[in-house]
Amino acid sequence: MTVTLSDIQSAAERIKPYAHHTPIVTNESLDQRVGAQVFLKCENMQKVGAFKFRGACNAVYSLSDEDAEHGVCTHSSGNHAQALALAAKLRGIPAYIVMPSNAPQVKKDAVAGYGGQITFCEPTLEARESTLERIRLDTGATVVHPYNNEHVIAGQGTAALELLDFVPDLDAVIAPVGGGGLLSGTSIAAKGLNSSIRVIAAEPEMADDAYRSMKEGKIVPSVNPETIADGLLTSLGSLTFPIIQQNVEQIVTVSEQGIIEAMKFIWERAKIIIEPSAATVIAVLWEKKIDLTGLKVGVILSGGNVDDTNF
Repeated sequence: MTVTLSDIQSAAERIKPYAHHTPIVTNESLDQRVGAQVFLKCENMQKVGAFKFRGACNAVYSLSDEDAEHGVCTHSSGNHAQALALAAKLRGIPAYIVMPSNAPQVKKDAVAGYGGQITFCEPTLEARESTLERIRLDTGATVVHPYNNEHVIAGQGTAALELLDFVPDLDAVIAPVGGGGLLSGTSIAAKGLNSSIRVIAAEPEMADDAYRSMKEGKIVPSVNPETIADGLLTSLGSLTFPIIQQNVEQIVTVSEQGIIEAMKFIWERAKIIIEPSAATVIAVLWEKKIDLTGLKVGVILSGGNVDDTNF
């Protein structure tokens, strides 16, 4: 299955009863600071505080009744775990979540609070994957990957669909990139609605595997990334990378300082709480590594789950 605009439009209808239609706001101080007309798509106000609920919800509600009975499973220590647990709870099916033992307590509590059945494992990818496979075999649950899944990609694309419905004449849209689910869905929706729109990705300089993957024409894994943008640590997937290659004009890397400054500016001037991963899209405009002066730019503020004790 190749994800199309039609798939994203179907996903939008499917998740409409469950997901928030998040606000789109502007801020004059930001526009003056970056020299462009910026439209902020506030996925920090989505359920579970991040865009991830869209993809998880679409995946859960795309299951047949027979498959749904066995539930869904994944390994995640972040927003995807919470999103899948909540989507499963809404459909009344089990969600089996494999989490590393060293995951933050606040995230463990959130997943449990949404009804996720947590299995802890050693904090290695091998342990996470082998534990997940054991649970899948024991329960018959459907694995829902955080980004390398067609239904998840289609669900994530619904945020851009809403953005372009509100501002159809955007010149460019910027989304952050980690595993590439949000960026893939955003690019398919944007290009499907307007073939001339510019799709740009934001990535931390300290976790620039997607940037390097685009340069080398193959997936370059993320190795020991050290960035405040903890939602963007994953490598691109086999489904997301070709979509990004086809649709994304360029990946712009931003500095840690730029991320922090952009985040605090949005907090202080727009009164919107965003997490560092979301602030990367503002940092692209902030650091002016690409000239978007005078353009109408839509940005996906991917989430707002932030621990302010880090700053």
